Amino acid sequence: MKLKNIINYLLVALLAIQLVSCDNKESLDSPFNATPTERLNAREKELDDLLASSEFGWKAVYFTDNTQLGGFTHLFKFKDGKVDMASDFDNDTSIFASEYDIVLGSTVSLVFTTKNRIHLLSDSNSFPTAALRGKGYKGDFQFLYYGQDNGQIIFRTNRTFQELRFVKATASDWTDLAKSRLMVANVIGESTRPLFRLLETNDGTKISQFDFTFTSNSRFATSNSIETGSSLTNNIGIAYTPTGITVSPAVKVGNQELTTFTYDPATGNFNATGTGGVTASIKYSAKPLVLTDDYKMFLPGNPYIYFGYFVGDYIEDAPTNSDLFVSLLNQANTGLPVGKKLTDIYVYLNHPTLGSFINYYFENGSFIRHYVVITEDAVNKKVILTDDGFGAGGAYPPLSFIRPIDAQLLDTNGIYVKKEKFKLGYGNDVYTLTASQNPFRMSVWKL
Repeated sequence: MKLKNIINYLLVALLAIQLVSCDNKESLDSPFNATPTERLNAREKELDDLLASSEFGWKAVYFTDNTQLGGFTHLFKFKDGKVDMASDFDNDTSIFASEYDIVLGSTVSLVFTTKNRIHLLSDSNSFPTAALRGKGYKGDFQFLYYGQDNGQIIFRTNRTFQELRFVKATASDWTDLAKSRLMVANVIGESTRPLFRLLETNDGTKISQFDFTFTSNSRFATSNSIETGSSLTNNIGIAYTPTGITVSPAVKVGNQELTTFTYDPATGNFNATGTGGVTASIKYSAKPLVLTDDYKMFLPGNPYIYFGYFVGDYIEDAPTNSDLFVSLLNQANTGLPVGKKLTDIYVYLNHPTLGSFINYYFENGSFIRHYVVITEDAVNKKVILTDDGFGAGGAYPPLSFIRPIDAQLLDTNGIYVKKEKFKLGYGNDVYTLTASQNPFRMSVWKL
């Protein structure tokens, strides 16, 4: 063999040896040299160490479904399989102890293994609206670990694969939960403020207005543009803070997204500020943003029609039902025995023989009937219902049980009538009857 060929073979052999040596080194250094179980065990320790690493624990604002529910703030302090937990789910912001575990599956996950505040969101027997019956607040108590980002722990919920971030809590976060609960009344709307609410946005060149209705049980607000022909909405889930609220999804104003609204006690407004003159504000109005002629169907001489509210049916979920109406309804039923509770409220207009009246129906089939005379306030586009006597059927409860609701419907300053854009369960149109002076709103189906 020629010397030149021998040298070439030797060079090739040396190169092959170097490549094998490099491959072996990379193999030894590679994380994939570990078995899947070893990698999961390492990931498990990483998460457990991380959970215990924050001095004051972790905070998570959990929006379980921001298409119909708001956010719930939870605080966690982890150590050795034990967790101290508090939340703003209700007025009890105390700290409760329970247990957690790091579970190995297809990935590593955090599981709250014994009952605590987080489980209030996954209890199917506790639901804020009729539409969520059997679903609860759509929450989870198992969270899949997906690493870290700028000091935050990234999880995804086990059931819906929704991202949830834990951020490091501060000492004040634990005391602020109770302060956040004080914000609830401000979001609902103070009784000393004007009756109506709106969301107003300013993109720096144009001001836009949306009606605004908040439902406290679900922490969800609906707002629709009042501009003719516009279908723009800003329906948002709301989470409470000591200084205001955060919202999800964000309110879009121009090309900016606003999520943090600060409460102004002087005006009762919640204000968010962007850049370049961009703002959004939830504020009060002394009258409806748009006065409609929807009230005219109530007037004498029109065809016979009637409307109904049914306890326990989809109409309960109308975001336009005010807390005052709901509380008066609960108050009416609190003193009634089983079998006699108030179940339906019907408003009959222009009956061919009986005229106009309100019927309050009870479980035992009895009812209280209040005959009314209807007059028009054409200037303010309202109707005024005045007393024309009572009638009844069956062994009905005393009048005192329905008086508080009845008094609102017969507000001497009149009531506004508005056809809503949304439907509830059925194809029937939804109308809202709103008292002029008090935050009383009752939504009914047109039947």
